Amino acid sequence: MGLRRHIVPVALSLVFLILAREIYPYSTPTNDVLVDGFEIVKVADNIGGPTCLEWADNNTLLMCDRDGGRIIIFNVSDDFSSRTILTGLDKPHGIHFTNSNLFVSEYGMLSKYDRGVDWQLSNRVVLIDDIPTGNHQTNAINALPNGTLIWHSGSTCNICQEDDPRNAALLWVDPETGDHGVIASGVRNSFDGVWIDSMGYLFTDNGRDWEGNHPPEEINLLVEGESYGWPDDDPDNPVPEGTQGPIAKWTPHTSVNGIDVRPENSSLPGLSQGNGYTVYATVYGSWNTLIPKGHQIIRVDFTPSFDENGNFSSWDSEETVFAKNVGTPLPLRFSPSGELYYAIFGGGGTLYKVVSTQT
Repeated sequence: MGLRRHIVPVALSLVFLILAREIYPYSTPTNDVLVDGFEIVKVADNIGGPTCLEWADNNTLLMCDRDGGRIIIFNVSDDFSSRTILTGLDKPHGIHFTNSNLFVSEYGMLSKYDRGVDWQLSNRVVLIDDIPTGNHQTNAINALPNGTLIWHSGSTCNICQEDDPRNAALLWVDPETGDHGVIASGVRNSFDGVWIDSMGYLFTDNGRDWEGNHPPEEINLLVEGESYGWPDDDPDNPVPEGTQGPIAKWTPHTSVNGIDVRPENSSLPGLSQGNGYTVYATVYGSWNTLIPKGHQIIRVDFTPSFDENGNFSSWDSEETVFAKNVGTPLPLRFSPSGELYYAIFGGGGTLYKVVSTQT
């Protein structure tokens, strides 16, 4: 009886922790901004499963709805009313558009549409349709300044040797022909990336699960043709010889996802150009820890380091929490006017905006 008296409370505590861990991320977020002068407000809800946000102009916001298999547009001036411009998609995770085309990243597939007036889409062309999927899928689709597309392709597993080198990689894609190849390997599950002038292409990457404090979640700088370590990294060898290490890190197993650079016209805190660059990123939260972690918006400042001869040598980073208890955030984007928006996945999907409380 004595032993049972000790076991039962422990077992009940574990059950409570597990239930709390399952419920907490999807409960009503408190959106605790940790910087004075700002608050987070809800601008739209019941929007599905948001996985991407892209601004066409200051009044037009496009969003991927993974759960609904669609692309929708919000009209900011009309109280964020929305309309669907594309349906029947297979887990859309990213879009990129030009004046004439819309590119859509789906589950192992990349398609291109002709873009007409007021986002009338036609003439779908499948550029790529044979990327293997599994634990992860194909995510963001962005572009380099020369117009080459960058497609984020996740691993099919937690830890394995991939049969197809296009998994766990960043892919370059010709937007006209669909010709493509690996531009960076060893990238387990990169959700999003952003081009920064004078710095390059930054991208998030989420590491293997179930290995304690290894590895940290990463923000990497793209070096063409290089590997970023997975699956050969391990706790004793986090950056294997011949691979690229991260230029910023965050709490292991918390899933750093959406990322965007703070523009000069933003009122959010950050570095001004000339002193460095500031990015903001979403931290979705962990599913493989007993105690919930993550559920944050983080700020990362990058400043250049120089050698004794005054030549650039590397980027230093400083990572801080901007907001906590924000639910399960995935996509994040600054608007053309410098305001920060993000959306949480789960609970029906909700779109939020960071606003200044300073008069």
